[in-house]
Amino acid sequence: MPAEKNNRDNPTASLAPVRRITTAHAQPRVVAITGAQSFLGRNLIGLFEESRRIARVISLDTHSPPTSGEKTRHYDVDLTRDGVEEVLFETLQSERVDTLVHAAFLQAPTHSLSWAHELESVGTMHVLNACRRAQVRKVVMWSQTLLYGASPTNPNFLSEAHPLRPNLLDPYCADKVAAENEALHYGRPGRGRLLTILRTAPILGPTVDNYHTRYFKHRFVPSVMGFDPLWQFLHEADAVAAFKLAVDRDAPGVFNIVADGVLPLSTALKLSGSSRVPLPRTAAELAVGMLWAARGIDIPTYFLDYLQYLCVADGSKAKKVLGFTPVHTSREALIDFANAQHLRDASLLAEATP
Repeated sequence: MPAEKNNRDNPTASLAPVRRITTAHAQPRVVAITGAQSFLGRNLIGLFEESRRIARVISLDTHSPPTSGEKTRHYDVDLTRDGVEEVLFETLQSERVDTLVHAAFLQAPTHSLSWAHELESVGTMHVLNACRRAQVRKVVMWSQTLLYGASPTNPNFLSEAHPLRPNLLDPYCADKVAAENEALHYGRPGRGRLLTILRTAPILGPTVDNYHTRYFKHRFVPSVMGFDPLWQFLHEADAVAAFKLAVDRDAPGVFNIVADGVLPLSTALKLSGSSRVPLPRTAAELAVGMLWAARGIDIPTYFLDYLQYLCVADGSKAKKVLGFTPVHTSREALIDFANAQHLRDASLLAEATP
C-alpha cells in the first residue's frame, strides 16, 4: 500500500527505469502531429519534410501549417469538438501512424478557461484514447518545467523525479498537469506503449510567442520587491531539435529539456531591455490582477510566483539518456530573442514615423 500511495503522489514513479536510447526504426515511418500550427508543430513538420527517416507526416489541426510539403497530409481536427476521438482514431488507423507528437497545448494563458480545459485536459484524453485504439507505437508529448511550480522549498535544480507542484488554482498549469498525468497513466509499463514526455524550460528565440516572451517584450515589467530568483531558458532551435531527437530515437520516460546556465531575473530583464517595477507582493497581485482582468497585461497573478521563487530544472538525464545537448545557453537564448524583438520594435517605429 505505501508504494501505491507514492505512485499516486508522483506519477513519474510508475514509469520503468529508462535505458539507453535506441534508433526507432530502420524503415521510414509515419508521424502525426497534433497542434501542427503551433510553433513546435510547424517547425517539426518542416524538419520531417527533409528527413529520410520519415515517409509521411500527418498534420492534425484546425488549419494546415505553412511548412507543409509533399510529405504532409493535413486533416482538419479540433480537439474541442464532439466526436473528435473517433475522427482521430480513424485517421491514425487509416494512415498507419507509427509515432504521434502531441503538441496541442497553449503557449500562454487565456481568459477562455473552459475552451482551454477542453483543448488540453480533455483533448489529451481523446488523443491518447485514439492512439491506444489505433495501436500507435510511440507518443512524444510536450510539457513544461514550470509545472514543477515556483516554491521557496525547491532545490537548486529539480530532477524529473520531483513532483509537479504548481499553483493548481492557476488553470494554465492545472490543465497541463492533468494532461501529463493522463499521459503517464497511458504509458505505464507492461502495456506495450512507448511514451516520451519532454518538459521544456521557457522557450525563447526570434520567432516564438509564449508566456515568457510576452513578459520580456514590455519596456516596464512588474517584479516582486526583495526577490531575484534564478531563471533558465531554452532556445527555440534547441527545443525543436529535442523533439526531433525524441521522434528519431526510442527513449521512454520524462526528460527536462533545458539550456546550460541560469540567470538572475534582474540580469534577464537587463539583457532583454526591460525595466523592473518592484512591488510588494500584495500590491503586485492587486495591480497585475486588475490589469489581467481588464486584458491590459499578458500575465495573470499566478505568474508572480515565478518572479519570487526558484523553478530551475536539471537537464542531466536528457543529456545522458536521450543524448540531447543544447547548442545555445540560457543567456544566448534570451539575447537572440531580445535582438529580434528590438528589430521588430524599430521596424514598427519606422513605419509609424511620417
